[in-house]
Parts: sequence; C-alpha cells; structure tokens
Amino acid sequence: MARVNTYLNFPRNTEEAFTFYKSIFGGEFSGGGVARFSDIPVSDGMPPLADEDKNLIMHIELPLLGGHVLMGTDVPESMGFNVNFGNNVYISLEPDTKAETKRLFDALSAGGKITMELQEMFWGAYYGSCTDKFGVQWMFNCIGK
Repeated sequence: MARVNTYLNFPRNTEEAFTFYKSIFGGEFSGGGVARFSDIPVSDGMPPLADEDKNLIMHIELPLLGGHVLMGTDVPESMGFNVNFGNNVYISLEPDTKAETKRLFDALSAGGKITMELQEMFWGAYYGSCTDKFGVQWMFNCIGK
C-alpha cells in the first residue's frame, strides 16, 4: 500500500532522537527494527566503513499518529554527508509501482536537482532522491513491481 512519511537526517544522534520520540509517542520501532550501517553488505569497490560509524543508525521507523511514520538515519561526514538544519528533512514517498515511482520522480525533479538516480537497492527497493525546484527534498522507495 502506498504511503507518505517524514524522513529526518541527524548528525550522529538518530538513536538519541528516536529514543526521545518513542518516549513521547510510545509504541515500538517498526520496519524490521533498527538497521545499523554495519548491516550494509560489503560490495566490490565499496570503501571500508569507519569503525566509529558502524554502530550508527542506517534506518529506523517509529509509527506516530494516524498511520504516519517518522523515519530517520545518521548521516556521517565520513560518507560525504554534511547535515545542516534545512537539509535534514525529506518527504518520503512509497508508491505501489516502479512506473508510478518514475513518474513522480521525473515530475518532482524537473527544474530541480537529482541527488540520487532511481536504482535497485540492496534492501529490495527501487530508490532515488531529488530536490525540487522549490528546495523541498524528496525520497522515493518502491518495493512494488
């Protein structure tokens, strides 16, 4: 089922932030629990992960109200990321099909900037991201056909 979520990037303190949010909203972390950078499968040409980054959060989800899910990740500088307030929030779209994902991606990236081309990812999704012409950041994560 298609859904829209809020995705937050943090400078190495995602676990602290989501523990705080969980204390307020209750519930449990969903989506398979907490995924860490050490869970990423090693592939050819992939640079080694810094020891201080291995325990950082790669992905976490917490259901909030009315079916809305808050998602987050750490974005370590060692991987080329630099978090600034304003570039740390994405609207995350999870369309039902790759065709709908591509349509939305192409439309929202027109006149903006593609930050990651749509591609098949190791977690089984068709994924990409862009910033639209108004500066709003979007990510796309399709598990469908």
